[in-house]
This record gives sequence, structure tokens and C-alpha cells, in this order.
Amino acid sequence: MSEETQKNKKAPKAKAPRAVKPKRATDDANPVWYKPVMFGLMLLGLIWILTYYISGAQYPILSLGAGNILIGFGIAMVGFIMTTRWK
Repeated sequence: MSEETQKNKKAPKAKAPRAVKPKRATDDANPVWYKPVMFGLMLLGLIWILTYYISGAQYPILSLGAGNILIGFGIAMVGFIMTTRWK
């Protein structure tokens, strides 16, 4: 082979690996209070609805009537929405 063909057939250069930025544990973690509040809201909503049904619509707030169901589901839904941000 001539020198020209040897120069044209250079070995492919290996790409240098990119520097990977290390992740800190605090970047992905939620605050300590997040999980207890999330589960607490879901349970509070469930307890609110169960109290309404078991008491025969007299508790938790008599004047709201069926609105107690909406409050219970609202509290529970806030807890469920929090699960989307749980890491």
C-alpha cells in the first residue's frame, strides 16, 4: 500500500466519555414530612366519608349534608395528587 492510502485509512478516533454530573441524594428526595402528609390526607378523606355514612349523615358537619362527601373526596384527592410528586 502506498503512503497516501494509509493516510486516508486512519483509525477512527475513540470519543472521550462525557463527564457525568453526579446526582446528589437531596436532588431527588422529598422532604421528610411529604410522605406522612400525603398518606394522612388520603386517610383523613376516607375517615371523613366513613364517618358521614356510619353516622347516618349527622357527622362530621350536619349542615353540609351530602357536601360532606365532597369534602372527604376533596381531602383525599389532595393526597392522591401529592403522589404524582412523590419520589
